Amino acid sequence: MLESYITGLALNGGLIVSIGAQNAYLLGQAIRRQHHWWSAGVCIVSDVLLLVAGVFGITAMLLALPVTLEVMRWLGVAFLAVLGALALRRAVTGNDRLVSTLGRVRSRREVLVAMAAVTLLNPQVYLETLVVLPSVGVQLESASVFMMGSVTASVAWFALLAWGGSRLAPWLSRPAAWRAIEITTGAMMAGIAVHLASGSTWIG
Repeated sequence: MLESYITGLALNGGLIVSIGAQNAYLLGQAIRRQHHWWSAGVCIVSDVLLLVAGVFGITAMLLALPVTLEVMRWLGVAFLAVLGALALRRAVTGNDRLVSTLGRVRSRREVLVAMAAVTLLNPQVYLETLVVLPSVGVQLESASVFMMGSVTASVAWFALLAWGGSRLAPWLSRPAAWRAIEITTGAMMAGIAVHLASGSTWIG
């Protein structure tokens, strides 16, 4: 049970920490202190709903059609490998940094609509929650506990971004910080891809 929880926590944590439009937008709102807790709520609710649909819905399908598990496993391997490679590439060649500009104060509705669009119009979120996570969760002792670990990672991460955005702004403005995050993310995704490709059940 504990391993299922820790695996969900670590895997989803590694996926959502990756720098992307969703995290950058939420962090920008946190730095500006414009409806950042509402924005974090949109991210959390979206993640929870997709995780529940993915882990339970996809898991049921995989158990009914065992051959699908193999397909899902290799889809997960491919996606994780690409995600890790892109993160490492950004770490080597990129010089992106978070830029906080003082624009006009936007309404809560504007901010939440934009946050929902950034979250739900990104194909990556569906690959993560409906392909990668279920392909691992179905192999564990408890898919429910795995999902709880994944949800914990989402809640903790988005709450951290909302709470710590303004405090971490000077540090996050440095390209070196973004590179460190990308290197960590890339290495984690590569390790998970290798483990999944080996055919391990993640148990024991």
